[in-house]
Amino acid sequence: MKISEIMTDMDYGPAPEAQDIVQDWLGRHEAGFGHFIDGTFTGAGETFAVTNPATGGEIARVTQGTTADVDAAVAAARKAQPKWAGLQGHQRARHLYALARHVQQHARFLAVLESLDNGKPIRESRDADIPLVARHFYHHAGWAELVAEEFPDRQPWGVCGQIIPWNFPLLMLAWKVAPALAAGNTVVLKPAEYTPLTALAFAEIAAECGLPAGVLNIVTGDGATGAAIAGHDGVDKLAFTGSTEVGKILRRQTAGSGKGLTLELGGKSPFIVFEDADLDAAVEGVVDAIWFNQGQVCCAGSRVLVAEAIEARFTERLKARMARLTVGNPLDKNTDIGAIVHPVQRDRIAELVAQGRAEGAEIHQGAAPEGCFYPPTIITNAQPASVLSTEEIFGPVVTITPFRTPDDAVALANNTRYGLAASIWSEGITQALDIARQVKAGVIWVNGTNLFDAAAGFGGYRESGYGREGGREGMAAYMRSPARTGQETDLPALDPVPGGPTGAALDRTAKLFIGGKQARPDSGYVYQVNGAKGPIGLAALGSRKDIRNAVEAAAKASGWANTTGHQRAQILYYLGENLSARAEEFTARLTASGTKEKTARAEVEAAIARCFRYAAWADKFDGAVHNTVSGHVTLAMHEPLGVMGVVAPTEAPLAGLLSLMLPALAMGNRVVAVPSQTHPLSATDLYQVIETSDIPAGVVNIVTGPRDELARVLAQHDGVDALWYVGSARKQVEADSAGNLKQVWTEADGARDWAGSEGQSRDFLARATQVKNIWVPYGA
Repeated sequence: MKISEIMTDMDYGPAPEAQDIVQDWLGRHEAGFGHFIDGTFTGAGETFAVTNPATGGEIARVTQGTTADVDAAVAAARKAQPKWAGLQGHQRARHLYALARHVQQHARFLAVLESLDNGKPIRESRDADIPLVARHFYHHAGWAELVAEEFPDRQPWGVCGQIIPWNFPLLMLAWKVAPALAAGNTVVLKPAEYTPLTALAFAEIAAECGLPAGVLNIVTGDGATGAAIAGHDGVDKLAFTGSTEVGKILRRQTAGSGKGLTLELGGKSPFIVFEDADLDAAVEGVVDAIWFNQGQVCCAGSRVLVAEAIEARFTERLKARMARLTVGNPLDKNTDIGAIVHPVQRDRIAELVAQGRAEGAEIHQGAAPEGCFYPPTIITNAQPASVLSTEEIFGPVVTITPFRTPDDAVALANNTRYGLAASIWSEGITQALDIARQVKAGVIWVNGTNLFDAAAGFGGYRESGYGREGGREGMAAYMRSPARTGQETDLPALDPVPGGPTGAALDRTAKLFIGGKQARPDSGYVYQVNGAKGPIGLAALGSRKDIRNAVEAAAKASGWANTTGHQRAQILYYLGENLSARAEEFTARLTASGTKEKTARAEVEAAIARCFRYAAWADKFDGAVHNTVSGHVTLAMHEPLGVMGVVAPTEAPLAGLLSLMLPALAMGNRVVAVPSQTHPLSATDLYQVIETSDIPAGVVNIVTGPRDELARVLAQHDGVDALWYVGSARKQVEADSAGNLKQVWTEADGARDWAGSEGQSRDFLARATQVKNIWVPYGA
């Protein structure tokens, strides 16, 4: 070809990355890879093929992990954990620093291996994935150094089971292994069956730099191997990245086990382009949002929402940009889009697009070679209810939907069961940050997309999971407060049949409190409440319908989340003031319930102190500003969870209830509370105090009745965002919560003194909030 011709078409010539060193390494393992357990590789067992997505050819064979293999790995991790946790933080920091340095030293090798195994372009594995792997180990070497002073009241979980996906194989390993080791845990990790090779190479690196035997164990295999890890009694904490459907299975599987659980799941992230946006920059943003890693990214900006006034211009520019993308050999440095990880995934993408076409969507596609490749695709005329707008495709497919007003944009953005990430494009910082506040997602990028750093947490809301990876909150997820034990309390069945005299001269049947009003129960029944000397009153027998009404009332009170911390503090101070004015009345109520007078007075005083305590915290439990990547600042904002169910302990019926309600309210949540089943009247006496304390209608709702029955209704309700439960039905409550993956905190009765210092801590506030990380251009 002549130079003049090259200057005319400006095509790139081939620029292949050498793979001979990696192929030599694979050749050394021609007989197959075993597992990495207790510091050494086992012999290969029953193996399965690992293929190169770009060619379909077999590149290695790895061992299918069995139950016995998982047992051996967990035993090795358990044996190593006490000594590893007993090291000084500085000693663990040195090990993590060594891992970071050795990753850098083998960076080219790891990048080529990742692209061979996964199909992603070498530019991405070389310039994004592997540098971030090293960054995470460096960052967490710092946390290991500081852990004793920064987390003084926390301890490692113990043995952590970790299951990672195939889209970012080595990076996901780093996200999970680095904080686990820094905190003093040991690890049993299962890489994805499609992409296990960089995990096995990392095991060799760990051995190379002297990581103690048993601290890191890697077992390869399919979903059955992962299930064996998740269900193993010797695993103390489970971390999973993958599909929402599997996340729900794991939530049910681990229910009642006491295991820690963090889930980083699916997404259907909005990419919002306002009329004043820099269109060329936004177009490049879409390239990074959906065509990076072939769209196989959980936070991919797969739903472009564009202002109606610029929709046509934006769409034409995006189509023109799509036409210039190069799809092909992942090891060619000119490739923009590599291979889909496996034919099964490619077929799924094609099926979803065909289904969308049948629904009336218009399909616009670029070019792609034959094989396990899929062309970059733009979808127009896809309705909000289309499968292409609602389902996570996990491929290079993006929909374009117009909107008219900012409110429309927010409504469309939040019209999803997910809440992982969002990207907002506007030259007006006021508008961008206002929309960032309203979009329900754990990560927001302003005029950018797919920005990551170890110093900032990553994770989602709603069915995108819970927990964070990276940053302080990611480190905290690998530590726990000292375990508490209580006793199981099987409460008697409630009898709505009239019983003995209550001793009340007038009928004072306690009603429910819903939407700021006292309400009769839907069942029309009441039950008798007994004290030390017999019946002392009647309480409403709440039911599923009453919980539903209470959740609806709480949902309507969403303005509470938008009040300032100072406003919430003033109201909680006022609540404490009004409770103090009626201290004698509440003392008498507790005494009538069977509490000794001295203890009752102390409980009332503790309840008043709780009001002041959480009023004080309402405007002080702040987020953070993270120093992350160049040209950006990352704001870690504490946001309320939303509608919270609170099922109070049997003991300390006043202080226990307020110990759970108040931190939730202080952080801006609305509450549906189920008070002590056996001693509910101190809670129902709170109605008048609440009514006179300026708490808006619907912010606090109280439903009396059968504790565990009402708890299960709350756990199953998709309108409830979180549930705190004290009682004996913890396993059932946790399993029921899997429907919408609400955050659940459960304890046994008697696990703490609710009227004492154990009934309050900063941990309550952390559990009542979720962190939204907002990436904002800064100094760019």
